[in-house]
Amino acid sequence: MAGPCSARLQGDAAAFSAALRTLVNNPQFRHSAGPFLCALCQPREGCALAFQAPCPSQSPLPRSDVMFVVGQEQQKVFAHRCVLACRCQVFRGMLSQAPVGSQDSSSSIQPQGPFILGNVQPEVFLAVIEFLYTNSVTLNSHIALEVLTSSVEYGLQDLCKLCVKFIKDTLSVEQVCEALQAAMTYGQVDLQQHCLAFIEGCTAAVVQTQGFRELSDVVLARVLRSDRLAADELDLVQAVREWAHVSSAVLERPVAEVAALPVRELRLPLLAPSELVTLESYNQQDLLIPVENIAAAWRAHALRKGSGLPSRLCRPRRGTRPRDHHRHLEPHAK
Repeated sequence: MAGPCSARLQGDAAAFSAALRTLVNNPQFRHSAGPFLCALCQPREGCALAFQAPCPSQSPLPRSDVMFVVGQEQQKVFAHRCVLACRCQVFRGMLSQAPVGSQDSSSSIQPQGPFILGNVQPEVFLAVIEFLYTNSVTLNSHIALEVLTSSVEYGLQDLCKLCVKFIKDTLSVEQVCEALQAAMTYGQVDLQQHCLAFIEGCTAAVVQTQGFRELSDVVLARVLRSDRLAADELDLVQAVREWAHVSSAVLERPVAEVAALPVRELRLPLLAPSELVTLESYNQQDLLIPVENIAAAWRAHALRKGSGLPSRLCRPRRGTRPRDHHRHLEPHAK
């Protein structure tokens, strides 16, 4: 199996310069800016990895004034308040309080922390730190989505854009559903559209992935609203059934309850009568599909038209296999 994709992306230079310019002759950071500038001049490997441990020849405190304990590994990450504060509003608020035992944080800046960040991977946090220090970030396919999450949490729009670019450039069948979930969760419309187009192009492969089975009901319903899915409706019904059983087990709720929203988007009138009979047989076991939905599909066959049904439910998708009764449906009926 091929290793994860990796790339280093550069952020907006103007924003970076403007943030660092606030350090010039700023008395608030007079004890912190010096060590930071010194650290930037040191040779280093692995970008942000330079900040995860002190220099072997000296204590970390002269070179940093804040420490984070990150992840279940409790990895120590050292940094400089001046950089974090000038580059990130969230860190500015986090670091604004005077250290314990200090009467005046502006006149006597002491080492601060540690701050405990137990719910983030060290590699992800180090990527954020790398961006704050260097205006660039080294991403790979294992951490890109989590760095995107952190960029939203810390309000780092430029980092968010870099993550979106990397995710779009390296999107795969195995990761596209997780990327779509993140895109919809964090309102990344461009990434959302890119993921949907990707799913439309290789639907049959995507619905077999673990990521598909872990989609939320809202995101799955959004996928099923597409006319361009490259899969037949019978296959989509089966995919939704498998998704619903997984979700039911995880959420400890009935299949019909967890699947209520996505099931509305299944285009049952597109199925042939023999397929509807089989569907009813399966449905007696798990009650996935409301009886009225199946009855509406039978009514479309009996009346030889889709009158009374939402037009989208009678409209073949790109991957729909032709069936004789399709010519009787009225895609534009209200």
